Amino acid sequence: MRSTRRAASSVLLTCLMLAGCSPTALGGSAPSGSASDVAGPSGVSGAGRVIAVGAGPQKTYTVQQQPAAGSCHYRYLKGEPLEDPTCTPGVISPAVTQSNLKSTICRKGGYTSGIRPSTSVTGREKRLNAASYGFTGRMGDAEYDHLISLQLGGDPNDYRNLWVEPADPGHKKGAGVNNAKDPVETKLHTAVCKGTVTLAAAQKAIVTDWTTALSRLGIG
Repeated sequence: MRSTRRAASSVLLTCLMLAGCSPTALGGSAPSGSASDVAGPSGVSGAGRVIAVGAGPQKTYTVQQQPAAGSCHYRYLKGEPLEDPTCTPGVISPAVTQSNLKSTICRKGGYTSGIRPSTSVTGREKRLNAASYGFTGRMGDAEYDHLISLQLGGDPNDYRNLWVEPADPGHKKGAGVNNAKDPVETKLHTAVCKGTVTLAAAQKAIVTDWTTALSRLGIG
């Protein structure tokens, strides 16, 4: 028994000295967040954090409190607007899982129209969120956008999953909402429903960087 303890202590000391020992070498578990893009449960982000789970669809929605005015800041990549990951990290709905895709987001006849909050709620939230982000552009050209879209199992009305998304570069003022993020979401939805990409992988890709989500997952 003593020799066994001495051997274990020796392994521990060596690992600490080299600072390169994996947790499994000491009988621990491997770190989370390394789930495969082709299998596994929804909700884990490869960016090193877990995507929060919201309340999901509600019979009646209420206006959600937004971050303080001016506390959120846009990021831009090649002119495309990206959300502030602190204010808008993305939130998933508990009603959508990998095991029930056929009866939720992939069902015939659609899913999103029955769970979308009314404009009487989102209109007020949009104005409040515009103040959060310091948005001063035309409200009609900006989309009050679900970071993780409803067709990808995003939470319908959690403030952490919604942001005022400015118009794309070169967008004509007064032309209404037309953002490059929308077709990305549609392609991800198609891939999830075909089974070529998991729900978790699609959600992870969209919260990491929607502009690179398709290339990250090998979707043309």
